[in-house]
Parts: sequence; structure tokens; C-alpha cells
Amino acid sequence: MIVTLGELLVDMFPAELGRRLAEVSAFRPKPGGAPANVAVAAHRLGMPSAFIGKVGDDAFGYHLIEVLKQEGVETRGVRIDDYARTTMAVIAMPDENTAEFIFYRNPGADTRLQAGELDRELLQQARAFHFGSLSLTDEPVRSATLEAIKIARAGGALISYDVNYRPSLWREPKDALDQAMAMLPEVDLLKINETELALLAGKDRVEQDAESLGAAAKVLLEKGPALCVVTLGPNGSFFQVAEGGAHIPPFRVKTVDAVGCGDAFIAGLLGRLVAGDDWRALLTVARLGEALRYANAVGALTSLTQGVIPALPTAAQVDEFLKSN
Repeated sequence: MIVTLGELLVDMFPAELGRRLAEVSAFRPKPGGAPANVAVAAHRLGMPSAFIGKVGDDAFGYHLIEVLKQEGVETRGVRIDDYARTTMAVIAMPDENTAEFIFYRNPGADTRLQAGELDRELLQQARAFHFGSLSLTDEPVRSATLEAIKIARAGGALISYDVNYRPSLWREPKDALDQAMAMLPEVDLLKINETELALLAGKDRVEQDAESLGAAAKVLLEKGPALCVVTLGPNGSFFQVAEGGAHIPPFRVKTVDAVGCGDAFIAGLLGRLVAGDDWRALLTVARLGEALRYANAVGALTSLTQGVIPALPTAAQVDEFLKSN
């Protein structure tokens, strides 16, 4: 089972692309939240999945839980908060590969998950446990996340971390960097984009060639992760392990909306890694190439439709796509 923890929220998607936030004429609510997206994507790809988090005691919160249930995601780890509202993110897309976010989260219900509210049995059953940095911005959810990592690791789970840096949710950029760096010794798989890679590696910029990406990723591997994966949007992805690394070319598709493609990507990768008996045996240059090609395909298919959860592909759709590409 793939278990995710973090934000389950309402994404307010723009009625039109090519406009900044203040220029959008209207917004449409859609279910979202990166860890929730990963849980849905994993189930659509054929892996049992569960989500742990907190929503408000409001119409959006109950709707989001129902969406996860309809998607086949185990929701017994979701809690209801009677103080804070369900978190909302308002999104604009100046172009199909760029998103602007405003979060309504002061606080949001997702930040109020407590360690004592964790479903320990779910975490003990996890083959992979995935979380993101939005669960590290505030207490008590930060402590809950750290406790969940301990429980899942004790059960033998692969620990997966998506930096998913959203500057507006942090008091200072240094706070985000400190929390991200503190997580590196705790995780097996680190998923980042090229901007986050530069931030964590202490560089102004990292070029998208294999040599530059590999050099920066090695700096992070020295801190603890066994695998560093860099998503490069329309340019594919890159991975680095102790043995070496490689750039995995993209699939050329007509992108409508790139929001959530990284969530789809990591779900595809996690599913490939934990499908067998020992995910550590797959951390070789030869075997990771196939796994990332599959993950690239999941991300590419997700980009074809606006909204994340409605766009996530099934395993059959990915297989058909790979056969024809």
C-alpha cells in the first residue's frame, strides 16, 4: 500500500489560461492537494493507497473525502477539524507550464493534524510513505509528519519526500530551506524540480544538462537519500543514485495544464519501486531508467486535461501510451 500524508484541499482553477491571477475572470473548484493527488494516482495505476490528513467541518471538506472514497483511496486516516476551514488554493496559469498560487490557510485544517490522530495501523502497513513540505510549515502537523515517518520506517516503508516549495506559505525562505535540509537524513527518495535542486544544493542556478544536475544531486545524496529525482517539466526527468545518474527524455504531448504532473509522476515511480519485494534492488542506473520512463508517461498524460484528479490516467491508459510511443 502507498500511504500519503498532507494537504487535501480545494484548487480553484482559472477559467482561462494565459492570464495572471488578478486578470482571471472566474475560477472553478476542483479537488486537489499534492499528497492526495499522489494517493489517487497510485490507485488508478493499480496500487492500493490511503490518505492521512485533516479537512474542515464544512461542505468542501466532506466533498473532498467523498471524492477520495469514490476514487478507491482508503480515507479512514482523514480527520475533521471543527475550528479551521478546509484549505483553498487559487491558481492562475500565465502559460500551460507555469502556475501562480494564492493559499487561503490562516490556518487551514490541514495544518492542525496532530500526532495523536494518526492511524498507526495504516502507516505500519505502508510499502511506501509519501509526504511534502506543506506538512512542515506549521505545528502541530509538522510533529505529526515526523511521527508518521518514524512509524512507517519502522514498518519497512520506503520514505518519499516532495519538496514542493511554495514561498508564500513560509515566514522566511530560510525556514523552508532549514526544514527541507532537516528532512534529507529521514528519507529514501527525494523528489524536487530544478529550482528546488539549486536551493537545496546552495547554488544560484543549476543547468539542465546531466553533468550539472548530477553534481548538484550528489550533494543532496550525501545528506541521506538513496535516490534523488529531478522533474524537468517539458524536458523530462533526471535521477541520481550512488552508482550514477541519467536524464530520461520527455514524451512530446500538447500540454493543456501542467499542474499536478509532478504528483502523477511520483505516483508512477513509487508504484514501480514498491511493486516488487525489495525496492532497494531497483536503485541501479539500468533499472531506474525504465521506472522513470513510466513515470514520465504518467505525468505526460496528466498534462492533457485541466485539473489534476480528473486528468490522472489509469494503468491501461499508460500502457497503451507507452506502446504507441
